[in-house]
Amino acid sequence: MAIACKKLIFGDKISIISPSSPSSKETIENALNSLKSLNFCYKTYNHLYDDTGYLAGLDIHRAEDFNNALKDKESKAIMCLRGGYGSLRIMDIIKWSLFKKNPKIFMGFSDITPILNYIFKKFNIITFHSPMLTSDLTNEYSRDSLINSISIPRSNYFIKNPENIPLKSFSSLKNITVGNIVGGNLSLICSTISTKYEIPFKNNILFLEEVNESPYKVDRMLHHLYLTGKIQKCSGIILGQFTECKDDNNVNIEEVLLDKLRLFNKPCIYNLCAGHGSPRLTIPIGARARINTNNSTIEILQSIVV
Repeated sequence: MAIACKKLIFGDKISIISPSSPSSKETIENALNSLKSLNFCYKTYNHLYDDTGYLAGLDIHRAEDFNNALKDKESKAIMCLRGGYGSLRIMDIIKWSLFKKNPKIFMGFSDITPILNYIFKKFNIITFHSPMLTSDLTNEYSRDSLINSISIPRSNYFIKNPENIPLKSFSSLKNITVGNIVGGNLSLICSTISTKYEIPFKNNILFLEEVNESPYKVDRMLHHLYLTGKIQKCSGIILGQFTECKDDNNVNIEEVLLDKLRLFNKPCIYNLCAGHGSPRLTIPIGARARINTNNSTIEILQSIVV
């Protein structure tokens, strides 16, 4: 079993860092106020407001804030400001040993995908594919999924969509499978293949989501995972939101996904509200899980916080 982090309680401090793209000062200030409205305190560092084109400051400065958050014993968790681009540029200058000395809840998604998975891969500690500081936390499903995930110890539970959005399933020769959940953003997963930050595919349940990619690009990236033999190593697949993945040819992204699932021949749960859409459910990366295509369920089999 992967290791659960210590739960948050209301009033705890959360470190806010920006490893990827920038946001305006007004956006950041509004988002910090939203975090306060959830009854958490926050702590920021020297370069949160930096802006260098498509990056939230120089690589060395983004990594500096990251490292300061890792070693900060006042804060009980780390939440990323937003995604965009830039996390891969600092992976080699993050002092990962600091996390081992001071493990804590780590939250983010999209461009943060490599960090979430590397922490699990390197330390066997659960991370959280979750809304970030600039995400819409006024949505009750997104907010409740996040708060429940990081603050309530549960020995097992089901990840469920809102009642009006059914989970769907794709069956294979094996309809029930177990594994640790890994993954996140499809393009970032493809970008780390053959690097030391490649996610651990073998015997794990692969979660995938994407945004603003044409159907043919999604097709290409999924086929790349197949040609490299990565999909074949997985025990099963969970597909989240493929938001605004469309083109001028009116190609249906769900048909593209189903076509690939026939090729992969793996048990799959799809249409999960996790990714770049709304609501945005929190997925524990590294947690032991069971997917069942007979009843379209995703069950987490362990405590993700203690």
